[in-house]
Amino acid sequence: MAHEHHHHECSTCEHHHVHHHEEEHHGLLTSILVAAALLGIAVFVEHTFVLPMWQLLLIYLVPYLIVGWGTLKEAIEGLMEGEAFNEHFLMAIATLGALGIGFLSGAEHEFPEAVFVMLFFQVGELFEGYAEGKSRESISHLMDIRPDIAHVVGENAELTDARPEEVKVGETILIRVGEKIPLDGVVVEGNSELNTIALTGETMPRAVATGDEVVSGCVNLSGVLRVRTTKSFGESTVSKIIRLVEDAGEHKSQSESFISKFARIYTPIVVVAALLLAVVPVCFGGNFATWLYRALMFLVVSCPCALVLSVPLTFFGGIGGASRRGILIKGANYMDVLSKIDTVVFDKTGTLTHGMFAVEAVHPERFDEHQLLHLAAHVEHYTTHPIGAALRDAFPDEATDGCQVTDVQEIAGQGITAKVGELTVSVGNTKLMDAIGAQWHDCSHAGTIIHVAIDGQYAGHIVISDKVKEDSTEAIAQLKALGVSRTVMLTGDRREVGAHVAEQLGIDEWYTELLPGDKVEHVEKYLNGSEEHRVAFVGDGINDAPVLARADVGIAMGGLGSDAAIEAADVVLMDDHPSKVAMAMRVARRTLAIARQNVWFAIGVKLAVLVLAALGLATMWFAVFADVGVTVLAVLNAMRALKC
Repeated sequence: MAHEHHHHECSTCEHHHVHHHEEEHHGLLTSILVAAALLGIAVFVEHTFVLPMWQLLLIYLVPYLIVGWGTLKEAIEGLMEGEAFNEHFLMAIATLGALGIGFLSGAEHEFPEAVFVMLFFQVGELFEGYAEGKSRESISHLMDIRPDIAHVVGENAELTDARPEEVKVGETILIRVGEKIPLDGVVVEGNSELNTIALTGETMPRAVATGDEVVSGCVNLSGVLRVRTTKSFGESTVSKIIRLVEDAGEHKSQSESFISKFARIYTPIVVVAALLLAVVPVCFGGNFATWLYRALMFLVVSCPCALVLSVPLTFFGGIGGASRRGILIKGANYMDVLSKIDTVVFDKTGTLTHGMFAVEAVHPERFDEHQLLHLAAHVEHYTTHPIGAALRDAFPDEATDGCQVTDVQEIAGQGITAKVGELTVSVGNTKLMDAIGAQWHDCSHAGTIIHVAIDGQYAGHIVISDKVKEDSTEAIAQLKALGVSRTVMLTGDRREVGAHVAEQLGIDEWYTELLPGDKVEHVEKYLNGSEEHRVAFVGDGINDAPVLARADVGIAMGGLGSDAAIEAADVVLMDDHPSKVAMAMRVARRTLAIARQNVWFAIGVKLAVLVLAALGLATMWFAVFADVGVTVLAVLNAMRALKC
């Protein structure tokens, strides 16, 4: 009962598609109601008047063709395309056979049954359409984030309206209260709050001011904003997310791949079995009409609609349900992996902690606190690292004090050296101090220790701390409750800081002072190629792209605006709550459980009724229930995935 449905139309066609889908839905319902009424009239005529068989056939053909024309057309198209063995072909053969069987000697006619089989088959199609429409709605809420218009500010401050696709990078756009932000950019004027619920599932508005980055798809709530665009529409967050969800249908899960292969092999076997059932017993003296009737029933029952339809629908529903909660799963295949995770590896900074560093203490050995901070802030001026930002924030006057900064050298995993005026200033970790021969000493504070040397002489250190997120403890507890046997934390931070965070959260294993390359090696240690024991890596996507790609499933957190995350990860959590990892696993497990229920229920009922049909213990009405009834129940069950 499942045609090939294409779930990933371009987003511009989405509204048109939904409208077209609804029209189809109403048309099918009308033809079912008309055919049912005409079938009732045909049965009344048959029992009231004595008519020859061919006239009766003509009366029953009217409701049959009204309701079954689409199926016959699909069957013929399938034959012409060389795909004969689809469910429309099975239904067409079974019903046409039932219409013709009455013309055989010694056989009862089966006209009402033939029409009823087709009628009930279309009722199943109606349910399928309804369920698919619901699944579409659950994903089309993402289409609501698609902006319609951008107000471009011209040279003389005049406004021109343009489609977001036409706006160039670097142009300034105006966003009024209540409008969607059309492109990613930076606020150049104005303060406001943004509603990010469509992207993140977060109900709390997010405050923005001049200098802050904003991402497309959010709704501007309280103030007029002027934004300088930093990306074209195609590269903006909103486009990437829509593309990501549309493409999710392309990545089949193992269950779906199994079902499509199963249907390709199963259907020809069923057709051959039905032929043998009609022919072989007749060779041994059986009544041809009786065995043909059983073979037709066998065809009706064997139709694999419930499987072919309900399993992809379940995954589609699961992906839609997850996206409502700000969890983007890039394909049904990752649902399989998510449900089997038993090791979760976390990056620390920005994932379990806020990644918002602040200077906590300054311990100078030479100079005073103010001068030490002043020199360190100058050296860190050009780095994008959050620690550099913390030092700059602690000494905001660096840009206006006239110091010349030259010869800036960044050493990966160690720190930065630069000349500030005549002084050579080195700011970094103990590895950098050792490399230049400065005699550093440790600090009792729990935090990241930034050591400073001036002209090769140790000058003191600055303590920077990073707060653990409020729901990190709950996230680890939830994973353990789900049966995750091992939680691991990786960080480039020093040992004391890592140990402090790990103990606070109850993490099983932790590794500290790692370079980005070391993280990949650590994740590889846990990958054992086992189908049942999968490894997830959770990072904030800024510098974790290689590790996200290497794990069985890479989960990027806080993907709102992080390109590297959206590209490299398999699952993107649109906000920065680590507890969403456990939620993603729960959605995946529930979706897979529903898919499995449908598979076993459908196969079990089918096998039982096939045996009864072959033995002559089942009627055509019974066969119809076994096919359409099972499909309707499986579709209704699949719809539960939307509520994941």
